[in-house]
Amino acid sequence: MGNLFGRKRRSRVTEQDKAVLQLKQQRDKLKQYQKRITLNLERERSVAWQLLKDGKKEKAKLLLKKKRYQEQLLDKTENQISNLERMVQDIEFTQIEMKVIEGLKIGNECLNKMHEVMSIEEVERIIDETQDAVEYQRQIDEMLAGSFTEEDEDAILEELNAITQEQLELPEVPTEPLPEKIPGRVSLFDCTTSCFSCIFSGV
Repeated sequence: MGNLFGRKRRSRVTEQDKAVLQLKQQRDKLKQYQKRITLNLERERSVAWQLLKDGKKEKAKLLLKKKRYQEQLLDKTENQISNLERMVQDIEFTQIEMKVIEGLKIGNECLNKMHEVMSIEEVERIIDETQDAVEYQRQIDEMLAGSFTEEDEDAILEELNAITQEQLELPEVPTEPLPEKIPGRVSLFDCTTSCFSCIFSGV
């Protein structure tokens, strides 16, 4: 447990990040120095004006020389600040480029692995097999469609129509007249009728 909670976390700060931080700190110090010199220049100009007013020309001249030297330092400081800012921008942009390159590297490795699984030869083989299967099926369809001649097709249709007609035909009505009743001969119908009459009459 002690090792678990006492384990140090791995820092994500890179050497480039440290370099950028140091450059920015130096830039900030130069800006503070620049601001301090600017305030001194304004104050020394006021002092020089007062010395000239008091008739102390030599002291005023010496003070102006100092002021001129500080102005030169101010220009150099400005150049140094510009160089530091440019360097910070270059490092930050290089970091972005490195991330882009790393992403391209990972993507390239992924593509290479996919190409190993599915090579050009494998793709060509699958395409050829697919085309062969389609062609084979087309030949089967053509064989089935062309296995009967036009006469066979007509005979099949004729037989189909005949079967349909037989199902629709009804029994024919007899055209011959029914036989007449012969005198003295009792028909089965008359006998049956007489029997039913006796039953219902109680005879």
